[in-house]
Amino acid sequence: MTDAMSSLYPFLYDAEDGGRSADAVLDEVRRSTVDKAREIMALRRRVHREQGALLAACGAAMAERFSRGGRLFCFGNGGSSTDAADLATQFLDPPQGRTPLPAFALTAEAAVVTALSNDVGFDLVFSRQLAAFGRKDDLAVGLSTSGNSTNLLTAFDQAHRIGMLTIGITGDGGGRMAELDSIDYLFRVPSSSVHRVQEAQTTIYHVLAELAAEGAR
Repeated sequence: MTDAMSSLYPFLYDAEDGGRSADAVLDEVRRSTVDKAREIMALRRRVHREQGALLAACGAAMAERFSRGGRLFCFGNGGSSTDAADLATQFLDPPQGRTPLPAFALTAEAAVVTALSNDVGFDLVFSRQLAAFGRKDDLAVGLSTSGNSTNLLTAFDQAHRIGMLTIGITGDGGGRMAELDSIDYLFRVPSSSVHRVQEAQTTIYHVLAELAAEGAR
């Protein structure tokens, strides 16, 4: 943990800076914060520039599925699990004036997740739920910073077999998710930084939620 933190905030760990004043350290913190803010803003602009048309097309496809009675199932591991829950919330608790839409995070039920992980294996923890609940008009959204999570890959394949609309949100080159034929729309955040990828992914799925909700009205 110390090595990871020192790479992000070297001015807090440099032994030679033991005599630096608090003001000098705070100046470094401010510069670091500004640099990171500029980096994520530039990354978001790049995603919009390079994948804006794909976002619009995906949002329209999502709206069409919702208008046919489709339901959204979203999933991810670790921090991406939290993002999946946030995405579901965007549809279940929309801004005033918009109609709530059915959405479920597949990591929300601890008993289900632990039972499946224990009995059939963690690689099938999402695909088994989609096999039980998924219908042809439904939607599946999977989030991963690396694109290499096996349980996401099996989930996308299962969703594709059912006929669900499949959407992947990942980082850098897309990992193994980029090799799948079972993902209809794949968004890749062009960065090797997990922190910047997760921040940009949040923007992507919030935009998709707005487009889908607006189109499904």
